[in-house]
Amino acid sequence: MIFVLRMVWREMRASWVRLLFFFLCVAMGVASIVALRSIVQDVRLTLAGESRAMIAADIVIQSPRAWTDDVRARLTDVLASAPVAGRTEIVQTTTMVRPVGGETVRLVELRGVEAAYPFYGTLTLQSGRAYSHALLAGHGAVVQPELLAQLGIGVGASILIANEPFVVRDVVVKDRVQRTGFALGSRVYVDRADLERTTLFSFGARATHQLLLRVDARDVDALTTRLRSVFARDVLTAQSWRTLGDRVGQSLTVGENYLSLVGFAIVVLGGIGIWSVTRVFVQQKVKTVAILKCLGCPAARILAIYVLEVSVLSCGGGLLGVGIAAAALACIPRRLLDTINVAHAHITASAAMQGLAVGLLVSLLFAIVPLLEIRRVKPLLLMRATTAFTTRRRDWRSVATGAAIAASVALVAVWQAGSLRAGLYVSAGLGTLAVVLHLAGGVLVRVVAPLARSRRFAVRHAVVSLGRPGNQTRVILMAVGLGCFFILAVQSLQASLLAEFSPAGRASPDLVLIDIQRDQVDGVSALAATRTGVVTRMLPLMRARVVGVLGRRVSLPTAEAVRADGALAREYGITFRNALEKNERSIAGTFWTAPLPGGGTGDGLDTEVSIEQTLHDDHHIDIGDVIAFDISGRVVRARVTHIRKVTWDDTLTGGFMFVFRPGPIERAPHTFVGFVTGLPGTNDRAALERDLVQRFPNVSAIDVREVLRSIEDVMRNVSLAVTVVGAVTMVGGVLILMGAVAMTKFQRLYETTIYRTLGAGTRAIATMVTIEYGVLGLLAGVLGAAGAVVLSWVVSTRLLEIPWRFAPEILAVGVILTTLMVAAVGLGASLDVVLRKPLATLRSE
Repeated sequence: MIFVLRMVWREMRASWVRLLFFFLCVAMGVASIVALRSIVQDVRLTLAGESRAMIAADIVIQSPRAWTDDVRARLTDVLASAPVAGRTEIVQTTTMVRPVGGETVRLVELRGVEAAYPFYGTLTLQSGRAYSHALLAGHGAVVQPELLAQLGIGVGASILIANEPFVVRDVVVKDRVQRTGFALGSRVYVDRADLERTTLFSFGARATHQLLLRVDARDVDALTTRLRSVFARDVLTAQSWRTLGDRVGQSLTVGENYLSLVGFAIVVLGGIGIWSVTRVFVQQKVKTVAILKCLGCPAARILAIYVLEVSVLSCGGGLLGVGIAAAALACIPRRLLDTINVAHAHITASAAMQGLAVGLLVSLLFAIVPLLEIRRVKPLLLMRATTAFTTRRRDWRSVATGAAIAASVALVAVWQAGSLRAGLYVSAGLGTLAVVLHLAGGVLVRVVAPLARSRRFAVRHAVVSLGRPGNQTRVILMAVGLGCFFILAVQSLQASLLAEFSPAGRASPDLVLIDIQRDQVDGVSALAATRTGVVTRMLPLMRARVVGVLGRRVSLPTAEAVRADGALAREYGITFRNALEKNERSIAGTFWTAPLPGGGTGDGLDTEVSIEQTLHDDHHIDIGDVIAFDISGRVVRARVTHIRKVTWDDTLTGGFMFVFRPGPIERAPHTFVGFVTGLPGTNDRAALERDLVQRFPNVSAIDVREVLRSIEDVMRNVSLAVTVVGAVTMVGGVLILMGAVAMTKFQRLYETTIYRTLGAGTRAIATMVTIEYGVLGLLAGVLGAAGAVVLSWVVSTRLLEIPWRFAPEILAVGVILTTLMVAAVGLGASLDVVLRKPLATLRSE
């Protein structure tokens, strides 16, 4: 063992420059895994520890409609036999507010609370004093700081809510209570009794009602289960802080595992570089191995020397990777950490251990194949130069070893993903990409072979170098092509997303008006017309839940069965009309052209309904099936008589999953939604919002253009984050490229010396090297761009369901930059070979 350790030290000391690339490949992959896992684990631990504060109670019972007498009676019965230590109610809605005497209007999330709120956690106030419900008494309000900035007011000013003044008593600087959905405005806290005395809660208004319970920790699970059982047929949900913590933890664990696959892909990319470096390193050590065998050293001991050397390098590279990850986390801006409620990002022990383990495993797996070639080196090599170690013969041992290594890499991927399916998909994807790029290298050599007869010296010999035995053509294609693929795929997808959500050139409304009552339709339309000069489109809108489906291919007879099905159980916005919109086309059945007679369908059902094609494809609902809806507590049964396809990107026309036939359904409670156009300017939209607040305080206006701009910003940030990952991958490819060039210098030195001796100048040799690597860069760029096109198309059309937009300018720039980068790096890494004098090489032979 002492001999093995001494040999490892001597080998590393003699070859440290060549092995540096091995070291860096491991470091980059480990840094990616450790950084990604650590930040997600920090978020998970923070949120899991604050689950009670996130819902402000032990159990929350929530309903999208006001409590009925029947529901209250059943709640009283259930809670009477339960050890409930405290209960309080809150109500939440969205509305428009403006300062008293001011003109600026903003949409807010309004929350009416009682004195007992919150049971856990607190609202951190800007003044530094403790939150108390006394701040809300007598039409008081506590708001978030961005609202004051938007309205241009301060603490002590008054804001109008439903034309009633509320005094801003303080500012919430930290509020971790979870939102019930996507928030369109700042949160404002007021007293529940004061809020319910306003005109906001007229018939049909949208609001969320919650009952918060405080119970003993030992009774949380049992009471939550009982509540869900009792109200299984109602549109009520019950969740505890434990189920929330479990859900958050599970979601973040999935996210952590999937993000770790990105790091794993980078590690595999580094593994390819490790394989390349080790393969050339073994070729350079053939004579050393032969000498050791002549001196009686067994092949197993020699193999142990190099395996231990790989292990030491992997551990060192892994430790460097942990250090890089720590530095990267320390550079995360404070404001970004605040948005995810993390006090500080740090390396977690589990992430570090996993990163080191994966780095070591992948290094050994990729290095073992070239290291096994050591067993074929014969001592006779020192006597006969003709037995040079230049080719690799395959036998059943090498094939079995390769298969075992591939299976091991797949198992590591499964481990990192925490999912057999995801791990196998990633492994299959990497394997397919490796095969494609491997074949592309062979095709490249054959395609450019005719150029070997070119009259130009540089072109002729550059082509010959591409097919030289031992060249790194396939390794460079793999490394650079993968990085190019990541970056171009993200940029192409970003182009489609930004085009989809950009207000420019879209048939999108400027404002969407919601909660318009029947008797307000004419007034709102007239008011909008005075500002726009065009007729505002008004659509009836009802909120409904599917509580049963009976059909040929699907049977969900109860609300419990629908909930178990999953996606169908959500609340839908539905409407009724007599004609298809311009963004709709018929798929099956016949759309009606007249209202349904007052007697219904004639077969005991209430009405007819048209469904969107997605419901047919995903849930197998067909023509003739019967769907039961819960509309404001009333069950409506409708027969499916039509299926249509909706083009969802036409936001001006809108889109609905369910459209009813007019007639008896019009008697169901409903409001109207208005689509306002002709207000491209921010000031024009603000003026109409002010008019609406004054005359129709219950009507809320959503500034669609601002929402779309916010989505654009989010898309850019997400794209930037993923582009950074692609850039890291590309940096890894550059490192592998540099390592590949450096490891083949011993072959190039002698060839260049012969060229120079025969009269080739430095310029000719530099041109030859540039052409060789330029061709490799061009092919890597083209393959990466082709893969990016396929990936962006699949994600756009299949996952995001948005139109795919071909971005040739992005792909062209990517291919050109990749070609120039590979050519520049290849030439730069080969400069000492290009500039070296022939005599120095000849003397060393």
